Amino acid sequence: MSTLLTWFRLFLLALVTLSPVVAQAADDASAQSQDAPVKVNAAVELPKMQKVLDKIKQQVSGETNDSKLSALNDMALELSSDADTLTQGITPQRAQLVAQLAVLGPPPKPQSGVKETSEVTSKRRNLENQKGKIDDQITQAESIKSSAINLSAQIVNLRRDALKTQLALNAGSLLGPHFWSPLFTPQSDDNQKVRDFCDELAQTAAMSWEPGWRLGTVLWIVLSVLVATLGRRYLEQFLAWVGINHLPEGRLRRSFLAAATALTSLLAIVLAFNFLNLAFTRHDNVMDDVRDFADKLVNLSILCGLIAGLGRAFLSTRRPSWRLPNISNEVALALKPFPPLTAVLVFVFQTIEILNSSANTSVSTTVFANGLTALLIGATALSISLRTNRVRRKIILSGAQPEAKSTLVGLIQMAITLVGVAIMITLLIGYITLARFLSYELIWIGIVFGSFYILSQLVSDACETFFSTNTSTGKSIQRSLNIDERHLAQVSTLLGAIGKTVLVLAAAMAALNGTFGSGTPIELVQKAIEFWGGKGLESLNIVPAHVLNALLSLVVGIYVLRSVKRWLEHDFLPKTTMDVGMRVSLITLFSNLGYVVVFLLALSIMGLQWNKLAWIVSALSVGIGFGLQEIVKNFISGLILLTERPVKVGDLVSISGIEGDIRRINVRATEIQLGDKSTVIVPNSQLISQNVRNATMGNAQGVATITLTFPLDIDPEKVRELLLDVYNENERILETPEPSVSFKDLTSAGIVLAVTGNVASPRQVSGAKSDLLFDILTRLRKEGVVLSTPQTMIVEQRNGNLVVKEPEGPATEG
Repeated sequence: MSTLLTWFRLFLLALVTLSPVVAQAADDASAQSQDAPVKVNAAVELPKMQKVLDKIKQQVSGETNDSKLSALNDMALELSSDADTLTQGITPQRAQLVAQLAVLGPPPKPQSGVKETSEVTSKRRNLENQKGKIDDQITQAESIKSSAINLSAQIVNLRRDALKTQLALNAGSLLGPHFWSPLFTPQSDDNQKVRDFCDELAQTAAMSWEPGWRLGTVLWIVLSVLVATLGRRYLEQFLAWVGINHLPEGRLRRSFLAAATALTSLLAIVLAFNFLNLAFTRHDNVMDDVRDFADKLVNLSILCGLIAGLGRAFLSTRRPSWRLPNISNEVALALKPFPPLTAVLVFVFQTIEILNSSANTSVSTTVFANGLTALLIGATALSISLRTNRVRRKIILSGAQPEAKSTLVGLIQMAITLVGVAIMITLLIGYITLARFLSYELIWIGIVFGSFYILSQLVSDACETFFSTNTSTGKSIQRSLNIDERHLAQVSTLLGAIGKTVLVLAAAMAALNGTFGSGTPIELVQKAIEFWGGKGLESLNIVPAHVLNALLSLVVGIYVLRSVKRWLEHDFLPKTTMDVGMRVSLITLFSNLGYVVVFLLALSIMGLQWNKLAWIVSALSVGIGFGLQEIVKNFISGLILLTERPVKVGDLVSISGIEGDIRRINVRATEIQLGDKSTVIVPNSQLISQNVRNATMGNAQGVATITLTFPLDIDPEKVRELLLDVYNENERILETPEPSVSFKDLTSAGIVLAVTGNVASPRQVSGAKSDLLFDILTRLRKEGVVLSTPQTMIVEQRNGNLVVKEPEGPATEG
């Protein structure tokens, strides 16, 4: 019986595998009914597909061009389709082998006592081997298909992320049909991806509404609404009460209330979104992509809270007395809708971008969302400028006087207008990425500038108030430390400057490190630490972005340097006991060194490596050898003058027959002002290498000495008393040391007397001697005392004889 069964199986197998007619008929019937794919050689095609997949991965890893990434994405999708076709092509072969194995049946069990021939066993083994190979090929094809699909999704993400940085990418004009195509002819994949992600969001909401979770969800939602409404209002009222009742009246109270307004809005919005996040994502079964989507929305709420809070603080329409900038009520009321409108626009379109990223939609959909975002933000910017101008024009036409607009406010308004126009132009010519960048950069710079303005005002007012002797805190500090009021003013000015410097550096780092989503505060701090730690100097990597950052840093550094220089010159140093010359020397030295540091920092940000600057040093050496040595010598001499201070600004010096006051010590030369107000430029090296007379060094006094010659018949004591009286009565002559009269000489012309007195400064000698001579000659004439006639002989020839004559008249020597 078993032998008959075995032969029957072999007969059926022969019918299936060996009959050409039956096989051809079956293939024709299958092709007509099911359109089965043509049989392919998977063993040859699969290695080719794997090589193509590896090649695409290799090209994607180093590619940034959008058009090439798009071509690679098409290749990945085509490879996925080919892998699917290959799978469909070898699946019938597997089905055929399964049918053949079913005909042969399973191998007989040893205990059954049934034996099959070796031909059947060998045939079953071959069929099983072929089926295993085909299974491996199907698995490999499915793996290639899955890898190609994942690679396509990664390429789309790369293209979407590149849209934020590739500013020169032209994606089509705003007026073209290609831009609006996702709205009218959306891709089916995008619709399905968005529906799938929305289904995940719906499932998350459903999980939060399950029994046992429903009460907590309601409580978190209610708490979120209460914090966003009543919580913000009562917190703002509490902080206002604190400022009004516990802070002294003045600028500090106003800046504190403005900061409190911004802070309450920020806290209310951020807490509300955190509570909503907890309401819907606290379940353990929430998917990771949904949880990541919610976390990004919470982070986005921080930026939107800053926009709304800073807008309320700057405009302060409900309490105009709290308003920090000089804005009229009409302008503030006209601009009131724009901060919340901007916050809503940013939140909505950033949410759309996050949704596109989470759902992995196509690049065209992302471009459409970016363009719509830039369009609305640019229109909002232009509307702000137009409405402001319209309101000011109405104020002028009504006969009222508008508020005095500062240059900074005018520059800000001009920048907003120009950026709005630039956004519209770039949208029209097709640069959607650039328009999006300008839109978010405008908002980000506004946030940074607004935060810096309010915080700097708060820091400055706090330092000035807490250390003022007019407040209780300042009086308490003065009594505790027993210090002078002048020292408290110095501490206040110094702390305020330090605070503003920290804020300027923080604002510069925030502005340089990009817009939304490009850096958290912790990342900004880490970048600052890495920069100041010197990691930016490790390699020479000059790229356009680094050059732009270097230029911005150079501008910011020069602005900070000049601000600190003005602060030292007008605020801090005048409150010290330093003399004017010392102050000017310190300011000049600080300015020279500061410019060098700022320039070196700009080079470091640009990526210039100091150990690669040997060629610069060599060029400088050659330049010094051919003529720069004088410049370098004068520069070094200027540093010596500023540090050793043999002469300083304000000194009266004499050098090479030139006498005048030093007005300025520059890097290369020193300016000396003469008595006629003209200026002589003297190289610094001459002040170091030549003999210089410094008449005012060491608080030197001036000496007014007048030498007079009297006849031999005068009363010396009477003349002496007369001269001393004149000197003592002059207000410029110092009492210590006392004036003195000395007997200089006794000549044939008469008695030579010298009267000497000291004045406070060498600059007073000339004026004092003039006044003294007038007084002396008047007193001598009044007392009847004449000066000696000079012994001058005039030889004349009369009638052949020489006659000697002595001219008459008084003589003085001074």
